[in-house]
Amino acid sequence: MNPTHEFKGTIGKTYKDSVPWWPDKVAPPAGAPNIVFVVLDDVGYSDIGCYGSEIATPRMDELAAKGARYSNFHVTSMCSPTRACLLTGRNSHTVGVGIIAEWSSGFPGYSGQVSNAAATIPEVLGQHAYGSYAVGKWHLTNIADYGSAGPHDNWPIGKGFSRWYGFHGALTDQWNPELCQDNRPIRLEKPENYHLSTDLVNHAITDVRDHLSSAQQRPFFLYLAFGACHWPHHVPQEYIDRYKGRYDGGWDGIRAERLQKQIRLGVVPPNTTLAQLNPGVQPWTELTTDLKTLFTRLQETYAGFLEHTDSEIGRLVDYLDSVGQLDNTLFVLLSDNGASAEGGPTGAINLRKHMVYEKESPEVGLANLDKIGSEMAYNHYPTGWAQVSNTPLKWYKKGTHGGGVRAPLILHWPGKINDEGAIRHQFHHVIDLAPTVYDILNVQAPQTYKGTPQLQIHGISMAYTLIESAAPTRKQTQIFELLGDRAIWHGGWKAVARHPKDTDFEADEWELYCLDKDYAEINDLAMEQPSKLKEMVELWWVEARKYGVLPLDDRDWERAAARLKMHPVAHYELHGDMARIDRLTSPDITDRSYRIKATFDDARAPGVEGVILAWGSHFGGFVLFIKDGTLSYEYVYSESVTHTLQVGFQPASDKGSIELRFQRQGKNAGAASLYVDGVELGSVAIPRTWPTHGTTAGLNCGLDAGAPVSRSYEAPFSFTGTSLRVFVDLDMEGGAEPGAVFTAAIREQ
Repeated sequence: MNPTHEFKGTIGKTYKDSVPWWPDKVAPPAGAPNIVFVVLDDVGYSDIGCYGSEIATPRMDELAAKGARYSNFHVTSMCSPTRACLLTGRNSHTVGVGIIAEWSSGFPGYSGQVSNAAATIPEVLGQHAYGSYAVGKWHLTNIADYGSAGPHDNWPIGKGFSRWYGFHGALTDQWNPELCQDNRPIRLEKPENYHLSTDLVNHAITDVRDHLSSAQQRPFFLYLAFGACHWPHHVPQEYIDRYKGRYDGGWDGIRAERLQKQIRLGVVPPNTTLAQLNPGVQPWTELTTDLKTLFTRLQETYAGFLEHTDSEIGRLVDYLDSVGQLDNTLFVLLSDNGASAEGGPTGAINLRKHMVYEKESPEVGLANLDKIGSEMAYNHYPTGWAQVSNTPLKWYKKGTHGGGVRAPLILHWPGKINDEGAIRHQFHHVIDLAPTVYDILNVQAPQTYKGTPQLQIHGISMAYTLIESAAPTRKQTQIFELLGDRAIWHGGWKAVARHPKDTDFEADEWELYCLDKDYAEINDLAMEQPSKLKEMVELWWVEARKYGVLPLDDRDWERAAARLKMHPVAHYELHGDMARIDRLTSPDITDRSYRIKATFDDARAPGVEGVILAWGSHFGGFVLFIKDGTLSYEYVYSESVTHTLQVGFQPASDKGSIELRFQRQGKNAGAASLYVDGVELGSVAIPRTWPTHGTTAGLNCGLDAGAPVSRSYEAPFSFTGTSLRVFVDLDMEGGAEPGAVFTAAIREQ
């Protein structure tokens, strides 16, 4: 109840001569619908069937056929910035998320978390009686705050959601995800045939069910952000099998097929032609038979992954229908950016290794074709298939050409969309979705929220397009920037500059396109219309200063490394059965000497065993465990290279003391030794080591709770000793500075 001084009743000596009073409950706007946002990850413009794909996506296609589909919708070209735009209605740099959360820096536009001056949709709707629930990927918390102790003000519950079940960053293992619930990391108890997408939809349904059961008079906002179809592409084998042979003709043929279908559907203009193959993408006919075999399997897996996601979306739609809520729900589906080129020209079955510290040869994939899509692979397709996903466009995710920033958008709201099934061609951007919601509800974003003055909404409502499908666009201007790539759209024109990393920004070559006549950005008019280009570039600088884009910065992982150097930590104390520590906040053992010491009680108890420390996964990591009277250390360099050291475990007393000492012996190399009760019992050479933050999964103490590091035991293989404590001490004098080697590895890619 409100404080006594705001009490509007009367208080006598007893209740009999007193008048009670209760504050009015907030009521939802008249006729307010439920709102569901579904966000796909790294799904290209043409990947959904109703946008031209051969991939079976009947449930998304059905939403489009009975709703509104957009051909000219744009996002930012990476995960976090798009999500910040989506949930706030403001440009990403202005709210502090000009780049993904991992690559934040000390500038206002790149703080890696949403500013308190930009209330989110759930925060605004919470003032109008909505219940709000987040499921899946968040990616809007600064990595410094990933730990279980928080602070949690930039976790989903701190940003207006009542519940959250999901994960912080990207590249989540679909078979063995590292999840959080509400404000803490959790330990996943997996049922048989587990898959993350199914798990997320189960929790989405649970949240809606519980809301409907306890708040029948209040609408809900559900934010469901899949890990799909970001790499690793993980999916049940039956879905992969459905595409066997479908891609044998190669990416050139599939691009041509998709374009013809897009023209028939009307999602691109009739005169559209394909952009040339991006640099690094070979014509299919030039590839060897072996490469074709590998590449088709990788694409079959991606296609199966998307079809599986479509099926899970359909399950949510069916549930809403079964409880009588679908007709009263505004359903919004989009992708966060264009398709990813991170697989490189040949793709990989262990992409973390491939991207960060050792290129994977196609022979590795060919020898492991049957593992692709399973928990034994961390696979991603080659860039040729990424360009197929972005048909008919050029470039990819991270770029500001069409391949990076055009995205599918479907709105479904039975009985409230005129001209159902018609394609809307108005230019719009992801910042326009929040004001569309507010417009539909006839509510205003607050000028002050929790005492903080609010930024104005940058987007405009798209509600007019639901009424008149062919109405002229009402948007005037939109700026784009990511990693130094820049673009500006204004009145149908687009100027765009692709920035090569570590080069002079002033040397960037700007291109000019009339998008109303050149959908795929093929006919560069920069030479023909220099005055128009000059006008557009000058406008970009005006908008950049207005929306906090500056300073331009083309660093990626170097930003994370710089952050690590700011507050280096040399000593860590871990406790058995603690909450998982995220890989980005784990001790940085990269290319340095270090010591790990574990102490515990009941060391001489019969059958004492279990994992003492598990760091990473079977794609890269190490584990220290006791089994059958043997102390074992396994260092997993990659999916195919493991170094093992085993010594007898015969402690002198019930107070166990174990040490692992790693001595650096040259760049990215060293030797590990095991000690029991201070006595060295063995050592093993490790000629190549991985960089901590780019390779490993999370860190667990007292069990192996993620993708198992080793197959020598059945996870989680909890430690049976008691009072386990593990101390990690890093050599801060010799070897590399925190993050330095990792940065160097990334720069070499």
